Amino acid sequence: MIELLPKTHIDFVKKRFIFFTISGIVTLAGIISLSVKGLDLGLDFTGGTLVQVKFEKPVDISAIRTALKGAGIEAGIQTYSETNSFALKVKGTQENVNETADKMTAALKTIQGDSFTEEKRDYVGPVVGRDLSKKALFAIILSMFGIIVYVAFRFSNPVWGTAGVIGIMHDVFVAITAMSLANREVDLVIVAAFLTIAGYSINDTIVIFDRMRENMKKFPKMPMGQLINMSINECLSRTIITTLTVFITVLVLFLFGGSGINNFAFCMLIGTITGVYSTIFICSPIVYQWEHRAK
Repeated sequence: MIELLPKTHIDFVKKRFIFFTISGIVTLAGIISLSVKGLDLGLDFTGGTLVQVKFEKPVDISAIRTALKGAGIEAGIQTYSETNSFALKVKGTQENVNETADKMTAALKTIQGDSFTEEKRDYVGPVVGRDLSKKALFAIILSMFGIIVYVAFRFSNPVWGTAGVIGIMHDVFVAITAMSLANREVDLVIVAAFLTIAGYSINDTIVIFDRMRENMKKFPKMPMGQLINMSINECLSRTIITTLTVFITVLVLFLFGGSGINNFAFCMLIGTITGVYSTIFICSPIVYQWEHRAK
């Protein structure tokens, strides 16, 4: 394994209350933002107009987006490159379907005139999105329970599993907070990002916990705080390398991936940062705090 950093001796446990306070402030900001502003829910959850068109000649998606923006329309665009077709989705009520669709087709005429065919015009209800979000929430709750049981079995202590789940909840909530503060739209793609963040978070935490377990066997009489610091410092180079790899990849998507995946990339950027933050500064110190208070 490449060592990006020289061997470190950082006392993470001693600084735990500083980072507990930082997370508490971010959580409070999230609660306030969600209470005051809420989330900008996408068409998957609110419903809206769907228009599918097919162009006779190839058209770049940026040209469609520019034409719609010129008409004051913020639309989600899905491409079907093999057929040169596009599905355009705009939030709204069922009563305004024809009005919105006419406005969209009028905007599209500025690209290639009438050289496109309207294949579909419909109202997309929020039922499917709500159903899928409920299933996603159920999946998260079930997975958290499974994580607690698995980690409790593997590390012979439910505290470790609970600390890991707290880290997941922390990371997902920070990502939700960022979406609320930045006024970014939350749709089913973002729900997928939340699930990805949860998986990324617990994976990083388990690596540190696994090193802690190994060191507990090697040094059974070592104080827990010293053992946690040693384990985190030993994994720090690996943690930074893997996190930077993911971060740079997502950053490229954020900067150059286009507006279609910009919200997803933004959410993943936040999740990548909070994932490593919670592993080092939240989950492991929680284990120490819990074990320390139990004695």
